[in-house]
Amino acid sequence: MMESTSEIMNKGMKCLMEQMGIIEAERFISVIIRVKFDYTKWQRDYFDAKTPMEIREEAFQFEREHPFTGDAIRL
Repeated sequence: MMESTSEIMNKGMKCLMEQMGIIEAERFISVIIRVKFDYTKWQRDYFDAKTPMEIREEAFQFEREHPFTGDAIRL
C-alpha cells in the first residue's frame, strides 16, 4: 500500500531530526523552501562533476562506515 503524503513527510522529518537535530533540520527545510531547491538538478550537477572511480570510492566508503546488518530500520 502506498503511503500518504503526511506519512512520508513525518518519516522525512523524523530522519532529519535524528540525523541533524531539530534546529538544523528546520534550517535545512527553510533553505530548501527559500532557494526553491531542485534536488534533481543538484544530483545531476553533483554526479556529473565526479568520475566513475570517485563515485565507486564514495560508495565503498559509505559501505565501510555503514555496514549492512540485515536489520531493517523501522520508522
